[in-house]
Amino acid sequence: MVTSRVGLVFNPFSYKLHEENLRIVQRYFGLFPPLSLAWVAGVAEQAGHEVVLIDARTLRLSKEEVLERLKYFQPDILGFMMTTYMYRETLEWARYLKQHLKVPVMIGGYNLRVYPRASVVAEEVDFGCLMHAITTVPGLLAELEDGRNFGEVPGLVWKRGDEVIVNPLPPEPPDFNDFPVPARHLLPNELYAEFPTERRNFTVLVSSLGCPYGCTFCEAGRTPHSPRRPELVVDEMEQCYREYGIREIDIFDYEFPCNNKRTLAICKDIQRRNLDIIWACRSRLDSVNRELLEEMAKAGCRRIYYGIESGVDEILETVNKRMTKELVRQTIQDTQEVGIRPLGFFLVGAPGETQDTFGQTLDFAKGLDLDYVQFSKCTAKPLTPLWQDLVRHEGQDYWRNYILGLMHEHALPRPWTELTNEQIDALAKQAYHDFHFRPKFIIKSILKLRSWTEFKRKFSCALEMFVRQEKHAEDWDEERDGFIAYNENTEELRLRLKQRQLEALKASSPQPKARALEPAQKQP
Repeated sequence: MVTSRVGLVFNPFSYKLHEENLRIVQRYFGLFPPLSLAWVAGVAEQAGHEVVLIDARTLRLSKEEVLERLKYFQPDILGFMMTTYMYRETLEWARYLKQHLKVPVMIGGYNLRVYPRASVVAEEVDFGCLMHAITTVPGLLAELEDGRNFGEVPGLVWKRGDEVIVNPLPPEPPDFNDFPVPARHLLPNELYAEFPTERRNFTVLVSSLGCPYGCTFCEAGRTPHSPRRPELVVDEMEQCYREYGIREIDIFDYEFPCNNKRTLAICKDIQRRNLDIIWACRSRLDSVNRELLEEMAKAGCRRIYYGIESGVDEILETVNKRMTKELVRQTIQDTQEVGIRPLGFFLVGAPGETQDTFGQTLDFAKGLDLDYVQFSKCTAKPLTPLWQDLVRHEGQDYWRNYILGLMHEHALPRPWTELTNEQIDALAKQAYHDFHFRPKFIIKSILKLRSWTEFKRKFSCALEMFVRQEKHAEDWDEERDGFIAYNENTEELRLRLKQRQLEALKASSPQPKARALEPAQKQP
């Protein structure tokens, strides 16, 4: 087998007017490892190929600096992750790098699942991975080197002349237990953090795919739920702990504890291996009980992000979030009592929302003993029931037109509520202020701080929210105001890791060779 050299790039991206978060919230959301690309790297390495993963966002690299690194590496193919929000920016990076390196470009990510053909129609893109890399990437790399019979690669989106072809997926989805662990050895693990981070190094981990529940605003609703075996989950945690010095993990599953038996097994194994880590997860209120929470706390769980969404029963019913406010109160109380910090997600502008109903939600949130809240503007994300309703209502698909460059970026309409977008922006900003600037909450939060870095991060966020957050999203101007994700790392550390990667690429640079691979659209 011929070995290919795969160059993966995670580019920086700006705030978007159609996002569900306020700009300051998005700025402080966190610097997260590009786990999807790290999985692609793991899959490619497992198949015998050489890979570099350049996290340009976290290292703050320009296009020119990334190009310099890739020239040393001499990739045979470039890979990018395409989300719907950052599609245009990623396409711009792909265009620049492909123009200089003259190699084909493959893309993957959530956007391919929604718009497989539209995502690949751009001249800069040669190949798309419809679903999981483990299904498609090894076959694509093999065909690039040996046969170029792309029609045989499952889940591949490719071009034959002007025609975009979507190959069928295998009859059965891949078993998540067969996935390799993400290639974290290619990442600057010392630089990652999220807003509530207490310990470093920090990373994220996914222990299950999909979600069995059907919330109408969530893109993962009723997608096949595929959990990894408990021992594999803890194996990855232990690798993070021992090989990368990681001491805090955020489990990014849509719904981590829904299988209580599996969750208990993971918690027991963490304790048995005596891993000195803390971790966080996301959960429904009805997925946990007192016994499970106690075991999670013993295993190092320090935060649970609960999807509470509203304090109005009718709205909870409308978004298919069937639970009672009494259940919410009891679960938050139990979570606090076992020593886990509860954080609450709430919607602003949900179906049926009014000024009065959101006022009830805010009062409900303030009455709960939550350590942090996030107020997100209810948005019609691709593949959600809300998106399907919006497409029917508007007679066009904003997201598809956006990635095709046919529509300018703007906040999406919300025909399911009488509130205007301007009112929703104002309510979200006011909610953050009213919840977090209560004297009792401020004192409690200060007493729970673990480091000067954590204090500086949270104080800076509060100050910017109060002073710099515009009242309406449309008031923000990217050229005038700019957008850079908050980065609390010292310049010395960032430059050291930046130089470390560059030196490693220089050392591994192959001898010049004849270029065997050409962009796919130049095939006869």
